[in-house]
Amino acid sequence: MEKNPHYIEEFRNALISCNRLASEKIVNEAAKSHSTLEIVEELITPVMEEIGCDWEEGELSLAQIYMSSRICEKLIDVILPPENPDRKDIPKMAIVILEDYHVLGKRIVYSILRAGGYNLYDYGTMAAEDLIQRVIKDDLHTILISCLMLSSALKVKIVSEKLKSIKPEVKIFVGGAPFRFDEELWKDVGADGTGKSASDAIRLIKNISGGAL
Repeated sequence: MEKNPHYIEEFRNALISCNRLASEKIVNEAAKSHSTLEIVEELITPVMEEIGCDWEEGELSLAQIYMSSRICEKLIDVILPPENPDRKDIPKMAIVILEDYHVLGKRIVYSILRAGGYNLYDYGTMAAEDLIQRVIKDDLHTILISCLMLSSALKVKIVSEKLKSIKPEVKIFVGGAPFRFDEELWKDVGADGTGKSASDAIRLIKNISGGAL
C-alpha cells in the first residue's frame, strides 16, 4: 500500500468504528490498483495486528477487536474465498478450546487468522484424548489451543506428550488467561509457544510458515 498509504489509516478508522460498509468501500477502492494478496498482506493483516496490539494495551474495547476481526473475515471470504489457490494452506492447522467453554477469545483468534488469509479448522471444544485423535486423523502441522481455566491449561501437557510421541513435527501454541498469569506455564505443559493477544497468533504462524503462501 506504499502508493496509497491513506488506505491504512482510513481502513483502521472504519474498522474500529465497526463500519462494515466503509471498510468494504476502502477494500474495493484499493483493489483497483492492488492485487488481492497485496490487500491481504499490506492492508488487512497489518491493520488487524495494530488493532490487536491497541486492544492489548487497553486503547480499544473487546467489542471493537471482535467486530473488526469479523468484518475482515467476511471481506477476506469475498476477495479470497476458501477455494482460491492463493489462500494460505501452510501450515495445516486448527484451533480448539480445551475442555472448557469460553468462546469469545477463540472466536477472535480464528477470525484474525482467517482475515489474514489463512485456512484453519475450528474444532470447537474438545477433550484432550479426542483432540489427540483428531489432530492425527487430520494430519495437522499446527494446533492452537485456547484455555480459560488452569485445570484445562494443565491438560495441554497430556496433548503435547502424546502428540509429540506420534508426530514430533507437530507445533502446539497456547493462549488464554492461565498463560498470561504464569509466563512460564506454556513451557511446563510442553507447548512450542504462546501468545498474549489475538494478534500474536498471526506472528506465531508467520514465523513457522516463513511467510509462505
